[in-house]
Amino acid sequence: MTVTIMMGRGTALSSCLLTQDTPSAKLNRGTPCSYYLSIIIYYTVFVSLIVMSSFKVALLGACGGIGQPLALLLKLNQKISELALYDIKQARTPCAGVAEDLSHINTPAEVKGYAGEEELEACLTGSKLIVMTAGVPRKPGMTRDDLFAINAGIAKGLAKACAKYAPEAIFCIVTNPVNSIVPACAEVYKQAGVFNPNKVLGVSLLDTIRAETFVAKQTKTDVNKVTVPVIGGHAGVTIMPWFSHATPKVDFDEATLTTLDKHVQNAGTDVVNAKAGAGSATLAMAYAAAQFVEVVIRGMHGEQASASTYFNHPYGDVQFFSYLCDFGPEGVSKVHPIEGLSDHESGRLQEVIGKLKVDIQRGIDFANKQE
Repeated sequence: MTVTIMMGRGTALSSCLLTQDTPSAKLNRGTPCSYYLSIIIYYTVFVSLIVMSSFKVALLGACGGIGQPLALLLKLNQKISELALYDIKQARTPCAGVAEDLSHINTPAEVKGYAGEEELEACLTGSKLIVMTAGVPRKPGMTRDDLFAINAGIAKGLAKACAKYAPEAIFCIVTNPVNSIVPACAEVYKQAGVFNPNKVLGVSLLDTIRAETFVAKQTKTDVNKVTVPVIGGHAGVTIMPWFSHATPKVDFDEATLTTLDKHVQNAGTDVVNAKAGAGSATLAMAYAAAQFVEVVIRGMHGEQASASTYFNHPYGDVQFFSYLCDFGPEGVSKVHPIEGLSDHESGRLQEVIGKLKVDIQRGIDFANKQE
């Protein structure tokens, strides 16, 4: 017996028919093997397409300052088939209202709204990707430590629900302060026995977007042609633009480097102050989160996709760090190494590490605190 493998009409890698008296040949004498193989291939592709076309995303904190613009941007994503919006019952804008509004947009995603803890299970079940923006925004004069005292409890409760109802989903954390909230959520997942470090991810991409914007303005370059990796963390001095690895290559003097570095570090505070108590960097953050989700989904679908993320991948003795990463079906698939730092960056990195250790430990301690 020989086998014919057909790769489309009239194309064969090798040929033959079932002609020997095997049990299957007696029943199907003379039937090409390629016929059966093609059925298997078509069935496999068909099932794969169904699985890929069914892509549910849950957005926790959907009615807030970041949540609403992010919900709009996610509704525009053609790769999302179902968008589950969740918020507390006391949200200023009812979640059902946000869902109804978005449902009128002529894109494929079906939008459903959920409110209150009793609806978390329905919201999360079947989700392949979860984005958490829930929490209060930073106000003028408020430090990220102050913010943690309020948002940590909110994030911990939602992380428990995610670990219970959608343990295989990729969990993207926007809730600030990310430096501490991500380690806290990782501990919650560990306690539930479902932790995968490549799937619990802090969304730090806004720092990259800001760095690229500021460098493009400084160099009078088309921003679409500028890339600037940002490593470290996602707050203040822990945000470290990796200018020596920017493209096109930049050659800033020390004063310009320091000014740009501080500009990226303090950009969030600049927005908080400019809004004079009326909000934080909601629009830019929503855009960054939407871009991050797009990268993750592309990676899950087997496409080449990269972005910075803050997650549980040690750098030295720091357990959580933000790297440029590639993404695949199971979240982070490759971490780009940090090497070739300039003298300025080597000095900055020590500052980053010192602050990150404190931030990370705060999150871990909170998650392990007895309730």
